[in-house]
Amino acid sequence: MERGKLVGEQRDVPGKRSAELLDARNQYVPRGVSYATPVFIASAKEALARDVDGNEYLDFAAGISALNLGHRNDEISLAIGEQMQKYLHSCFQVLMYEPYVQLAKKLSEVTPGSFPKQVLLVNSGAEAVENAVKIARRHTGRRGLIAFEHAFHGRTYMAMGLTSQVENYKLGFGPYDPTIQRYSYPYTYRAPFKTTDAEFGRWCVKQVEDGFKTRMSAEETAAIIVEPFLGEGGYVIPPKEFLQGLSQLCNEHGILLVADEIQSGMGRTGKLWAVEHFGVVPDILLAAKTLGGGLVLSAVVGRKDVMDSVDVGGIGGTFGGNPLSCVAALKTLEIIERDGLLERATLLGDFARRRLIAMADKYALIGDVRGLGCAIGIEFVKDRETKAPAAEETTRIRQKCLEQGLIILSAGAFHNVLRLMFPLVIKDNELETGLGILESAIKAVTAESLPRR
Repeated sequence: MERGKLVGEQRDVPGKRSAELLDARNQYVPRGVSYATPVFIASAKEALARDVDGNEYLDFAAGISALNLGHRNDEISLAIGEQMQKYLHSCFQVLMYEPYVQLAKKLSEVTPGSFPKQVLLVNSGAEAVENAVKIARRHTGRRGLIAFEHAFHGRTYMAMGLTSQVENYKLGFGPYDPTIQRYSYPYTYRAPFKTTDAEFGRWCVKQVEDGFKTRMSAEETAAIIVEPFLGEGGYVIPPKEFLQGLSQLCNEHGILLVADEIQSGMGRTGKLWAVEHFGVVPDILLAAKTLGGGLVLSAVVGRKDVMDSVDVGGIGGTFGGNPLSCVAALKTLEIIERDGLLERATLLGDFARRRLIAMADKYALIGDVRGLGCAIGIEFVKDRETKAPAAEETTRIRQKCLEQGLIILSAGAFHNVLRLMFPLVIKDNELETGLGILESAIKAVTAESLPRR
C-alpha cells in the first residue's frame, strides 16, 4: 500500500478508499445530510486525523467546535472507560445516577450569575433550544420569541424556525411558528449605513424596542434568544452595546434572555462562556458540543425559579444526560480549568489573528478578520469597496487547503467566511503549519482571480 500523505503534502481528495465509501454513502445516506469534505476518518488524536487511505490532516474544524480539547483526549477516554464498567444507561427518570447531579451542580457553579440555578441535560444543541423555549413560555405565560438575522439555532422544528439562513437549513420546510419575530444582528462589517460599531449595536437594540409597538408587544414576548457571536452566520462578533442593551430590555419588560452558547462556549473564546466578554448574565444559557468531550450531550442552565416552573414530566428524555456523557463533561471542565486552556485560547487566538491580519495586507480577497480567542472568522470579498461576497473563491481556498492536508470550514449566509476552530490543545508548530497552508491557498486563489491581461 502506498504511503499516505503527511500534512503539507499534496494529495488527491478523496483517496481511493474514501471514494469507495463515498459511493456507498451516497447510495444509503440521504443527500440532505451534508458533508464538508469527501474524506472518511480512520483515527485521530488531538489536532491530527488520519483517513482510511492513510493520509494525515490537520483539523481546524474540531467537529464544528465540539472537540475544543482535541480528538480522543486520554483522560476523557479513561473516565468513559471506567464508567462503562459500572453501567451505560438507566434513564435518569427511572434510576437516577450521581454523575447527572454532579454535572448539574458544576454547571450551576461555572455559568454566569450568582443566583440559584438548575440544569436540564439533553442530547443535542437543537434539543436544548427546544426545551429553553418550552421553559420560557411556561415560566412567563407568554408565547412570543425574538431571534436575529444570520442566527443558527438548530434543525428541529422550533429551532429551525429560529434559525435565519434559508439555504441549506430551511428551504421547503415551512411554515414556521408565527410568534417568532426576527431583527437585525449587528454584523458591523456589513452595516447598511455609516456608523460606529457601538452605535450600530445600539441601533439594533432600538429596532427590537420599537418592535414592541409595531410587531409584538413586550407583554406577549417570552424570550430573546441570541448567540453571543454568530456561529454558522459567519463568526460575527457584536459590539458589547448590543448584548448589554438586550439584557437591559429583558430586565425592563420581564423577558427572559437566552444565550445560545452551543458553539461559542466551553473555552473557545478565551473565557468559558462568550457572554463573559460582554458583562451580560443570561436567564438561561445553552451549552453543547465540547460540553460532552466528544460524546452526545447538551444542557439548559437557568435561574432556579425559571427552570422549576415546568410541571413534572414537562421536560426530560430517555437518553438525556447519559452517564457516559456526564463523566466526560465533568472531566472536560476539569481539564479546561486545570490546564489553563482559557489562557491558552487567548494566546493562540492572538497569534492567529496577527498572522491573518498580515495576510490581509497582502491579499485583497480578505475583507475582514475578526474573532474572540480561538473563534476566528475570515471574510473574503471580490472587492473591498463593494464587499461583494467571494463565495466561489472561498470554496477554492477550502479545497486547496484540503489537498494540502488542512481541514477548514466555511460559514455565513453568503458562503464567503472561513472559520478557524482548531482545538485549544493544538501545538504551536501545528498552528503555524496550518496557517501557512491557508496562506498558500489564499495566495494561489488570489493569483487565479486576477484579471488576465
